[in-house]
Amino acid sequence: MKKIAKLMLAVILTATFVMSSMATTWYVSPNGKKKNAGTSPAEPLKTIYNALDQAADGDKILVAAGNYSGKTGTGFIVIEKAVEIYGGYSDDFKTRDIAKYQSSIRPSMDTNATPPQNGTVEFKIDGKPNSKTVFDGFILDHSEVNAYHSTEGKPAGIETGMWLEPPTKGSYAFPSLKKYLVYGNTDGNLTISNCLFLNSSNYALNLNHHTGTVNIKNNVFLNSRMMACNVSCRSAKAFATKMNFEYNTVLLTWSRTKDFGDMGYGVRALSKVDANISHNILGLSVMSGFDNGMNNRKGEAKVTLDENMFFLNKRGDVSFTVSPSIKYIRVDDDAFEDFEDYDGVESCEDNVSLKDPKVFKGIIDQTFLEAFLNASYTETTDYNPNSPANQFRAAMGMNTQGSIKSKVSMYANKYPFSDNVMKFFGAVKGYGAQALK
Repeated sequence: MKKIAKLMLAVILTATFVMSSMATTWYVSPNGKKKNAGTSPAEPLKTIYNALDQAADGDKILVAAGNYSGKTGTGFIVIEKAVEIYGGYSDDFKTRDIAKYQSSIRPSMDTNATPPQNGTVEFKIDGKPNSKTVFDGFILDHSEVNAYHSTEGKPAGIETGMWLEPPTKGSYAFPSLKKYLVYGNTDGNLTISNCLFLNSSNYALNLNHHTGTVNIKNNVFLNSRMMACNVSCRSAKAFATKMNFEYNTVLLTWSRTKDFGDMGYGVRALSKVDANISHNILGLSVMSGFDNGMNNRKGEAKVTLDENMFFLNKRGDVSFTVSPSIKYIRVDDDAFEDFEDYDGVESCEDNVSLKDPKVFKGIIDQTFLEAFLNASYTETTDYNPNSPANQFRAAMGMNTQGSIKSKVSMYANKYPFSDNVMKFFGAVKGYGAQALK
C-alpha cells in the first residue's frame, strides 16, 4: 500500500510539474491589439478580457499600466478561470511598480447602462478545489459610477455631496451602480493582494467560497459602503473555508443608509469560516473595525484576532452579539482581551490603538477626515394635530399626518483619488498594507 501511495504521489507531482511547465504567460497593454498573439511583451493583447478568453487554468496574465474595461467596453470583468493576474507593469513589461504603473479598473458612468450582475470584478471559479487563483496589483474604483447629490451632505471643501441611493440619480445620467467592487463564487486557493479598493458603492469585497483558503493580504480599502471585506463559506462542511485577512488598511467604512443606523464594519467573521485576522489597520468605521456579530459558533473557536491596530471607529473597535444585543468594545478598554472568552474566538492578543496619528499626515485627505469625524444625522418632526387638515382627517376617521425632515452633514461622499492614496501602502511599519514591492 505504501508503494502504491508513493507511486500516486509521484504521478501527482509529475502532472503538476508538467502542467506548470505548459502554462502560458499572457501580456496585456492599452497599446496592444486584440489580434496580437499576446504571448510576448512585443505583441500584447489590448484588454484583460482578450487574455482571459484565450487563457487556460494555470496561466499567468501580466497587465501594463492603463484603465481596463470588460467585454465590448462594459464596465465589468468576469474571471471564470483559475489564473494569476498581475497588474502594475511598464508598457515594455521590463519593470513592475504598482504605484507608478497603475493598472486600474475604473468604469465610467455610461457603463451603468449595462451593469454587472454582482460586481465590477466577478470571479466564477467553482468546482475547482485544487485550483490557484491570484489577483494582484490593481486599483479598483467606483468613483465614477456613483451618483452624488450636488448640494446636500456636502461639507465645505469636499468635492461632492452625499452618495445617492438608487433610483435617485440627481444630475447624473444613471443612478449609482450599487454593486460590489469584487464579488465571487470561488473555490480552491484564492489570493487578492496589493490592491486599492476605493469608493465602493456596496461591500468592497464579497466572496462566497466553497473549499480552500482565501488570502486577502496587503490591500487598502478606502471609503467603502457597508463593509470592506466579507467572506462566507458555501460548503455544508463547517470550516471548509479559511480566510487569512492580513496586513490590510481599512479606513472610512460607511453605514448602509445615511442615518448611520446599521452596517459600517471593516471586516466580519462568519460562522463557517476559519478566520485569521492579523496585522491590519482597522479605523474610521461608522460602526466597528471588526464585527463578530454573525459568528454564532458554539464550542469551536476558529477566529483569531491578533496584532491589529484600531483607531477612531465610531461605535467601537470590535462588535459582537450578547443575545439579543450587539455590544461594542474598544481596544483600550481593560476588558478587551476578555473578548477571547466569547464563542467562536480562539485568540485575541496584542491588539493596539494608533498612538501617533501623524503617520497619516500628508497621506489621508485632512478635509475629508475632519468632515467624517463630524458627520451627523438629524431629524425634525412637524406635526400639529389641531391643524385644519388634521381636524378634518380626524372628523372623517382618517389618520392625522405630519412630516419628518432629515438632514445629514455627510454620507459616503467621493474620496478624492490622488498620488497620496498610494502612500497608504507602507504608512505604518508592521501594521496595515506594507510598502509595495
